[in-house]
Amino acid sequence: MNPSGLQNFLRQANSRVRFNFFLLLKLPAAYFCGVRLKEVTERHAVATVPYRWISQNPFRSIYFACQAMAAELSTGILAMAHLAGRQPRVSMLVVHLEGDFVKKGTERISFTCEDGEGFRAAIDEASKTGEPVTFTSRTTGRNSRGEVVSSFRVTWSFKAKV
Repeated sequence: MNPSGLQNFLRQANSRVRFNFFLLLKLPAAYFCGVRLKEVTERHAVATVPYRWISQNPFRSIYFACQAMAAELSTGILAMAHLAGRQPRVSMLVVHLEGDFVKKGTERISFTCEDGEGFRAAIDEASKTGEPVTFTSRTTGRNSRGEVVSSFRVTWSFKAKV
């Protein structure tokens, strides 16, 4: 683990201008749908998606795929943070995604993932053993009243590069 790499990554990820530019270049669909990173620390991350024309479905709510993009970002950014500056390098990949939709998303939804420690442990194990390790993170999307709109379980696979 490289603490300075982690802190540098967190500093850059929390810079809205830098991170929005990253989204535009690397995840343009998420960028244009309005997915944004609100906050990331070692332990948790918050990503949002608004209800607007480009993110809507025919039922006047946020399309499930837009919710999935924000959910994946809220988990993946934690993995990226714990991978920053690590030697040997470790690759990451989504291998499974499940979602539950509880309520119509008719306004901005904030997805919060608090699995930073789980990501760190999984990445440490993959780095030490050289074997692939999977970790299933959970993220919950809530509206402005704190009501659960949807929740996702994203399974990530980590493998040390040799």
